[in-house]
Amino acid sequence: MTQNEKVLATFQTRVRQMILRFQELKKENTDLYAMVEEGEERIKQLEAKLAQQERDYQSLKMARMMEITDGDLDGAKERVAKMIREVNKCIDVLMDEK
Repeated sequence: MTQNEKVLATFQTRVRQMILRFQELKKENTDLYAMVEEGEERIKQLEAKLAQQERDYQSLKMARMMEITDGDLDGAKERVAKMIREVNKCIDVLMDEK
């Protein structure tokens, strides 16, 4: 085998090794992208669940505030009046910003 043939054989071997390594890295990259997509999907699901839980909590909090018993009618009226005042303050602030 001549020197040129040895160099050519070495070069071919290196090219094959690079191709194999490229294929390995390409597969790894594909797997990593799939993992990222799964993670993002899981995050979206958890964010949606969190938003629903926050809405449920706000509804329960409002229901609790609005809960009226015979002995707590005056307290409930005061809470409703307070909420109305807070809403009016928010409206005033928004109107001032325009």
